[in-house]
Amino acid sequence: MAPRNLDEVSPLDLKSHLLCERFINLHSSLLKKGHRVSDLRQLARSGNARRRGVRLTWIAFVAFFIWSLRPFLDVVVKQALGVKCILPNNYFVWEATRPLADCRICQTDVLYLDNVTRKDFEPFAYSYRPIVVRDAAKWWPAASDFDYEFFRVLFEATPGAYDSVEDECQFLNFKTDLYSLRDVFQMPEERANLSAGTRPWSNCHADVLKTMRKFYEKPHFLPEDAEHSHVDFVFMGYQKGAYMHLDYISRLMWQAQLRGHKTWRLNPPPECEDICPSHTFTVKPGDIILLDTRQWYHDTYIKDELLLDELYLIYNRMEQISKGLILTLTYRPLIFPTN
Repeated sequence: MAPRNLDEVSPLDLKSHLLCERFINLHSSLLKKGHRVSDLRQLARSGNARRRGVRLTWIAFVAFFIWSLRPFLDVVVKQALGVKCILPNNYFVWEATRPLADCRICQTDVLYLDNVTRKDFEPFAYSYRPIVVRDAAKWWPAASDFDYEFFRVLFEATPGAYDSVEDECQFLNFKTDLYSLRDVFQMPEERANLSAGTRPWSNCHADVLKTMRKFYEKPHFLPEDAEHSHVDFVFMGYQKGAYMHLDYISRLMWQAQLRGHKTWRLNPPPECEDICPSHTFTVKPGDIILLDTRQWYHDTYIKDELLLDELYLIYNRMEQISKGLILTLTYRPLIFPTN
């Protein structure tokens, strides 16, 4: 029995209708030839059983195949877990997925402080405002003792120090042709003293950190709950600094300028450019800068003098840049600001 109006029926519905009619006609024909309904049901059940048996056989085969590959898969999983990033870090992806900034964070000027105490600094400790504390690191031993030769001797004398940078930490060859910390400390002396560019690396070797931290301390004005990270960064070089970027880190940051002069340029996020101003300022030896590098786009430039740049306490990194020195530490607040 066909539908009354074929123009109102889709091709798929029409095929389904015709197929249903064929089954009805076939069923009627078998009954007329003496077959019983119970026989037809039994025939359908046996067909389903055969198909079910085939499916179970395939499932058992696949399960056995996977089980036989277990030793190989175990090795693959362990290697994958040992890789820091299965997909490499990509600044384009980070930028595309970062949350929109609250433009209230950048509607302020750079704040300069002198002879600040912990109590004086308390209102600014966890703010997003760029802050420069003058001469706060001026008398640290690191200001006079940290240089290219200090770190070369330290890493050469510490077993596993180079490997820890490559396997557990990070080396960044900003705009240079040096691709490992070994390359940096194997440079000819004339290049070590004159080569432009910044060579940042992080330190997470326990013995290296223990030695380094004898030469600097947490700034006296930071909150008592400020924690020292297990990783310090060092930046070494001059002239060419970091390109304009955000830092994709989880904490606030401070940097201590130990030698040389470093110029910072800050830009607000694109969504805040019509509201917030840009800033350019220079820090001198002994200054400490506090900056939320997760919110401010920033680049740097070092004048024609080598500088050892920054220890972060993240409020935890340490940068060295080579006739000048910056020590950058960051601290982690117990409570982040909500506004």
